Amino acid sequence: MMNNLPLTVKRSIELLGLMAIVAVMVIGRDIIMPMLMAFFISIMLLPVYRFLKRKKIPESLSIIISILLVALFVALMIWFFSNQIGILVKDFPQIKANVTQHINSLSDWISRITHYDDKQQKAFIQGKSDDLMNMGTSLAGGAAVTLSGIFVFIGLLPIYIYLMLFYKDILLRFIFMWFKTDDHPKVKEAIYETESIIKSYLIGLLIQITYMTILLGGILMLIGIKHALLIGVIFAILNLIPYVGALIGNVIGVLLTLTSSQELWPVVTVLGVIAFVQFLDNNILMPRIVGSKVKINALFAILGVFIGGSIAGVSGMFLALPTVAVLKIIFDRTESFKQWGVLLGDERPAKSPMTFANFRKKKPVATKTGIEKG
Repeated sequence: MMNNLPLTVKRSIELLGLMAIVAVMVIGRDIIMPMLMAFFISIMLLPVYRFLKRKKIPESLSIIISILLVALFVALMIWFFSNQIGILVKDFPQIKANVTQHINSLSDWISRITHYDDKQQKAFIQGKSDDLMNMGTSLAGGAAVTLSGIFVFIGLLPIYIYLMLFYKDILLRFIFMWFKTDDHPKVKEAIYETESIIKSYLIGLLIQITYMTILLGGILMLIGIKHALLIGVIFAILNLIPYVGALIGNVIGVLLTLTSSQELWPVVTVLGVIAFVQFLDNNILMPRIVGSKVKINALFAILGVFIGGSIAGVSGMFLALPTVAVLKIIFDRTESFKQWGVLLGDERPAKSPMTFANFRKKKPVATKTGIEKG
């Protein structure tokens, strides 16, 4: 039936379908985002779950142990940040003095190059401070709602992870029954590849957080930069957000350095070390870990981050790239949506499609049986 429709109608249906998916995610983000996060975490936990099952540990206990490992990791992260924030609070008098020194230096510089004197600058700063206070007051109620939403989000995650691992065979059967029997080899291969990409991507990101924290924090600590470990771990975590996170991490690193020193050379040092660690990460380390698995071009990686952020905030930005990677796997194996898979990928044609007709055609995606993993 679909094949008999005019091309314009088919393309319109495709676009409407994609718009409907985005609309559903926006409307139901409070339900969908915890489930999506649980889906990715449960896939990352599959090797642990399967290992425990091979050791004859009961299925339910295997799932609980796997979830406890995630909870332990989160608890360690919370402990680390609490400890570092405690150090910042103790240093607050010195931080206040350093900030005052930087503001005075900036004020003197502005006075030298403009006609604004100290009184005009102070009036401007006071006005903007009042605006910020009013904005903070108006958003206080919303912040409370957001905080309660975070607790609900975290509370639902272990439940969703447990149920997804426990009922994974039912979910897989549903997926196969959705498609015709002739398409089952493609479906099976898509499932295996999805699992492989998500596992390699998420585990690779954990490895990336570890080595970036050690490299960046360790080098800054050796140089003598205060709050070196905090700068390292914040930048490593924010770097998980493609392209945008690194920029935010640089800004936070500079601000933390400015508050801990009255001189400017530590800022230049921090920016130089961050640039060096990023160079190693982008060109040497990360490509060997997950670079060969996730084939998403930079344009749609950035768009995915902004769309994910607009839909679900920070969690949507973190989940953007693996979600786009899964969509590409599905699109590549669906005849009607294969062109969308090409659009998301980074496999540039060897010749221009405007000149060579061979590069305008859809190419079949090879499938294989895969290895049964249980």
